[in-house]
Amino acid sequence: MRALRGGGPNRWPRLETGPWRRRAVWIALIIFALFVFPGFVGALAAAQDAAGGTAGTSQIDGLSWMNIHDSSGIALSDYRFATGDESLFKPRATILWAVLGFEFIGYIAIVTTAIWLIGYALSFRWLDMFSAALHGVADAMTAQIATPIMLVTAASIGAVCVGWFIARGYHAKATMQVVTMVGVALLGPLFLAEPLADVLSSHGLLAQGRDLGISVAAGLNGDADPNPTQLVATMQSDLADNFARQPLQVWNFGHTVDQRPACRSAWSAGVAAGDDARVISGLKSCGDAAAHAKAENPSMGQVATGLMLLTCGGILLVFAMYLGLKVIKAALDTIYHGFMSIFGFAAGGFVYGPTQTFLVRNIVDSFVAAARMTAYTIFLGVYILFMGNLFAQARGQVMAVIIIAGTVEIVAVFQLKRLSSGLSRGNDWIANRFGLAIQGQGKSASGGSATALGMGGGGAGKSAPGMGLVSTLTTLNAVNSSPVTAWLAGGRVNPLNPLSSTRRRIERSTRRILTSREEGYIEHQLARTNWRSVAVDAAAPMGGMRTQLGVSRALKVLRDNKVPDSRIHAVLLSSGATHERVTHAFTAYSVQESTASQNPYSFAPLQKAIAAAWAVDNHVHHEAHDAFAAQAVIAADSFVRHSNAPAPGAAIDHGFVQRVEQNWHSDRALRAAITPDEWDGAGRDTRWAIGHRVATLHQQAARTYYENPNDINREALMRSARRVANLDHLDPEGGLDPWNP
Repeated sequence: MRALRGGGPNRWPRLETGPWRRRAVWIALIIFALFVFPGFVGALAAAQDAAGGTAGTSQIDGLSWMNIHDSSGIALSDYRFATGDESLFKPRATILWAVLGFEFIGYIAIVTTAIWLIGYALSFRWLDMFSAALHGVADAMTAQIATPIMLVTAASIGAVCVGWFIARGYHAKATMQVVTMVGVALLGPLFLAEPLADVLSSHGLLAQGRDLGISVAAGLNGDADPNPTQLVATMQSDLADNFARQPLQVWNFGHTVDQRPACRSAWSAGVAAGDDARVISGLKSCGDAAAHAKAENPSMGQVATGLMLLTCGGILLVFAMYLGLKVIKAALDTIYHGFMSIFGFAAGGFVYGPTQTFLVRNIVDSFVAAARMTAYTIFLGVYILFMGNLFAQARGQVMAVIIIAGTVEIVAVFQLKRLSSGLSRGNDWIANRFGLAIQGQGKSASGGSATALGMGGGGAGKSAPGMGLVSTLTTLNAVNSSPVTAWLAGGRVNPLNPLSSTRRRIERSTRRILTSREEGYIEHQLARTNWRSVAVDAAAPMGGMRTQLGVSRALKVLRDNKVPDSRIHAVLLSSGATHERVTHAFTAYSVQESTASQNPYSFAPLQKAIAAAWAVDNHVHHEAHDAFAAQAVIAADSFVRHSNAPAPGAAIDHGFVQRVEQNWHSDRALRAAITPDEWDGAGRDTRWAIGHRVATLHQQAARTYYENPNDINREALMRSARRVANLDHLDPEGGLDPWNP
């Protein structure tokens, strides 16, 4: 038990926060990321293969729908990692085959998905899925907004602006406003007839931007007469060769077998047939003994190679996702601006100011989106050309190029981000210049620092001087508050702050006890709810929490329910009692408890009733006198509740009862009239009848005084208290009293 109380909690924090535990966790996470996760990805991709895979069918049916092929026409989903025969008599080879198989499936799944994402984004097939719905929404919106009354209203507002400019002497602004309104009136019907035609059609801005980019990319790759659809497939096949076919051959056989035309054909035929034995025998037949030996004898080095390829494949997937999202975002932005242009051509373009700038910005954004599509496509073409040249110059050093390619892909993501930011800034600048020209501020804004109405911060110039330090501090604060910095600092949040180590210890300690604290909080809330319910229910028969008797009754019940003294005040106050009544109730209760007899032979409820009654007489002019009267009632009720009554129909010695009643107002007369032997000889029911009657009379006297606190009723309460005291035998030699069981 001492070990459980003392040793366990001291050893557990050291185990939880020790360096060995952190190392074990990191090793487990690395193993999961490099072995288990790729296996899960591959297992999901190969889930259909177990149902009906036969020779000559796709090895990974979960990837075949992507339809990604290399330059030889072999589907990536048919690729195989060819090894020799595995059996229980070759446990080492079998284990290596299992590990390599998991890595291979994960790598092929990642690379195929990345190549498919790039082609899918550039093919615009995703746009066909909801183009019809978008056309319908745009037409419905145009029908609701572009109405004659809307046109007349907007043109009237624009005419008011023209009149205002003429009246103020701004004739150039008035002329420009008239020209703008005429231009909107002429172009509006053409646009509103088919709002999204230039976006979703096969000859729209996006498609033209994509085709222009593909043409430039094709020219970079030596194709003078490009076909956009075929070129996308060509890009995918080049990526498949560079990131799947050649790396897989180096991984499987130690070098690229495609360097020999016969081996290239043998490998392609074996993979297409889905037969490992045919792949290995074909390599032997073509004269590549080294590749045949490597396939027959897998090694741990191939496991390390697989880890490297998985890492590079993950980087390729990130690049593909980023490029695909950029392309899709450019298209969706154009659709968004097409919808917004409906408002501009229907009404906003006629009104001077931000509404006209809003229309101009949407039109400019639509054209810039086509430029974005062109730039992204050219970027991808240059990237593929560069990677193709790298692999062509590698001369078999495929793994070195793969590592370089991973670095290039990381850099490409940041370069693509910079390209996107530059296009966004150019977009804002063009829209701002058009807005200034429409608003007649072209000459005054020749410095380039002015901003058109409605452009927000789009036309802002350089930042204010002296802000370099503020910018540096902002950057430092961002680095300090970054979660990446916290991970690198060993879990230390805001590591540059003072006492960061102490804060980490506090947070870890808080995390360990968080569950216990939450459970304790819930238990405390449940207890408080129960206590309030008990207090309200107890006070209800006595007039509720708005009466002193109700508060005193609630206090009595809460103490009977073992509610902590430190909580009773809050429970009473939250249940509706006032501070004054709670304070007075505690005062009266404390006086009762401190003045009650501590005789071990006394009846406790009786002594509390007597003490509460005497307290009433001793505090007649006290500010809490009503609380003392209420406490007397509560004590009397408890006295009655704990006084036994005779059973119905029980034999009662009425003569003995009459003798007791004749003498119970004086203790001397009572002792002289009734001897201890007579008390002992009286029956239990007779004694209980006397005790219950005395308790009931005392309860009536206490209630009468509480309801009408005058001297007569107070004297009656004191007589009742003396009568009760006379009948309580504090000495065992006095015989049994009316409250003995």
